[in-house]
Amino acid sequence: MPTRTLLTSTSLADAALLTHTERGHELPLLVWAPGPGHRMVSSAVLGGGIGERAWVVNAQVPPGYDRLDPVAHLRDLAAGAGLTGAGVGLMTAASVADRCHAEDGGVRAVVTAGIGVRGWAAAPGAGGVALPRPGTINIIVSLPVPLTDAALVNAVATATEAKVQALVELGADASGTPTDAVCVAAPTPIGPRTETGPRAGAGTDPRTDTDAHTHGEPFAGPRSLWGARLARAVHGATRAACADLVTP
Repeated sequence: MPTRTLLTSTSLADAALLTHTERGHELPLLVWAPGPGHRMVSSAVLGGGIGERAWVVNAQVPPGYDRLDPVAHLRDLAAGAGLTGAGVGLMTAASVADRCHAEDGGVRAVVTAGIGVRGWAAAPGAGGVALPRPGTINIIVSLPVPLTDAALVNAVATATEAKVQALVELGADASGTPTDAVCVAAPTPIGPRTETGPRAGAGTDPRTDTDAHTHGEPFAGPRSLWGARLARAVHGATRAACADLVTP
C-alpha cells in the first residue's frame, strides 16, 4: 500500500510523490488530487473516458507487469493513498520519480517516459507483441478553464501531436509507444453550452466567446488560445522527459 503523505492541491505542480510496494520492491506513485469540480478525459485503464474525476494516480510497476487485475490494483493504490470517489489511474514501468513538468500560460503538463519500446502508429503488422523493456509515455495535463466535451477530445489530439513533435525533434524515429496514455483535466463548466458557431478550432479565437468560462471553451486545437498553450506545455515536458532516453 502507498505511504500516506498525500498533499491535496489544485495545482498539478504540487502532485505528491508517494511510494507503494510491488513484488517486494518500493516503487513511486505520483498522486494529484485537485478534488471535486473537475472533469477529465483520459485513455487510462481506470477512469478512462470523459467524466467528473477528483484525482489522478500514475503508478510505477515492475517491468513485465503481469497482473490480470490492473483496475482493482489501481483502486487499491488510490485507496491506500487516502483517495475516494472517481479518479483516473495510469501505470508505467518507466521511472515515475523522473517526471518532468512544463507550464505555459496557466496550462501545466507532467510527463513520465520510457521509450525502450517505440514505433510509428501506422506500422504494418498485427499487435500483441510482448514488451520486454519499459516503453510508456504518460501525459497528465491541467487547464485552468472549463472545456466542452468536444474541446476535451480535441485536447487529447493536441497533446498527442505535441508529444510526437517532441519525439521527432529528438530523433526518436517514432510517434510514441504502444502503451502511451493521456489525461487532460479542466474545471467543470457551470452550465450546458449552447452551440451557435462553427465547430472547427483552426483560426478561431475563443476569447470572443463571452460564456466560454461558464459553459466551457469550445476549442482546444493547436491554433486555439488554450490548445496552443497545452501543446507547448506537453511538448516541453515530453521533450525534457525523453531527452536522455534517445540514443543516436
